[in-house]
Amino acid sequence: MKRVLSKVWLALFLALWVSAGHAQKSDYPTRPVKVIVPFSAGSGADHASRFFGDLLAKHLGQSFLVENKTGASGMLAMNTVKAAPADGYTILMGSNSLMAVNPIMLKELSYDAVKDFKPIGGLTRGVNVIVVAKDSKYKGFTDLLAAAKASPVPLNGGTYALGYQLSLAWLANVAGVKFENIAYKGAGEIMVSLLGNQLDFGIISFNGAVPLLKSGKFRALALSSDKRHPDFPEVPTVAESGFPDFTNYTWTSFYVRSDTPEPITKKLEDALQTVLAAPVAKEYADQVLVELLPYNAEQMRRYQLEEIARFSKIAKEAGLEPK
Repeated sequence: MKRVLSKVWLALFLALWVSAGHAQKSDYPTRPVKVIVPFSAGSGADHASRFFGDLLAKHLGQSFLVENKTGASGMLAMNTVKAAPADGYTILMGSNSLMAVNPIMLKELSYDAVKDFKPIGGLTRGVNVIVVAKDSKYKGFTDLLAAAKASPVPLNGGTYALGYQLSLAWLANVAGVKFENIAYKGAGEIMVSLLGNQLDFGIISFNGAVPLLKSGKFRALALSSDKRHPDFPEVPTVAESGFPDFTNYTWTSFYVRSDTPEPITKKLEDALQTVLAAPVAKEYADQVLVELLPYNAEQMRRYQLEEIARFSKIAKEAGLEPK
């Protein structure tokens, strides 16, 4: 009899424990959520984190607090999320650099971009732009390539992240020219060097360059998108300039630890899809000159894997070895 009662009590305890755990997951979130951003305050990814975090906060009823952790090619931020509990209260602002380029370009990573993290969904997608100073002798993209072919030494191209470095090497490879990569910490430093005639050109994010282009001090030679931008119809794409396979985008997305419980992940995924469909999200994207990337978790994972495979092929063809 005692053994039967013990089994009954054990069964009741397990049922209550499972029920309590399920209720806790269903009630998520019950406290503020951290969004870890691997980029500095004021960057495009930082701004997107705050904007979409605010929308999620309104939808889910808890604050989404952005915390910037820069350094070590994004690994500081990645390790912060990796070490946090897998409870949905620490979210990573992922990007093409962290989730698709680093695995190709860096030999020793402290994280696995696929195994350690799973996507909640996509956020935004933007393009790169090749820029020069207004008084540059390169009046167009074809001028730049012609000069690169005729020059006895490689032209200097400024970049500020591994993703842009990969783009530079890719462009040199498909165009049959040589460029010397000059690495900077940010786009601002590249623009200063362009004005000082210390660089031939730079590759930076288009949305970050727009205010500088509109100021009249710089000119855009080409975009990495598959079509021209309506606000700058005079700027050609690299693809239409004789290199149809050259299209490249930067993207942002939210991730959590891969072992985060599915009910929590699903709740975040559904909430993100709801806010991405809101008119205010489209208004934001138009304002900062990016596209929305409304991929759900499954679609975002597929896109990430495709990007890793694509970048791996590009790096191999361009002769880039992991550092």
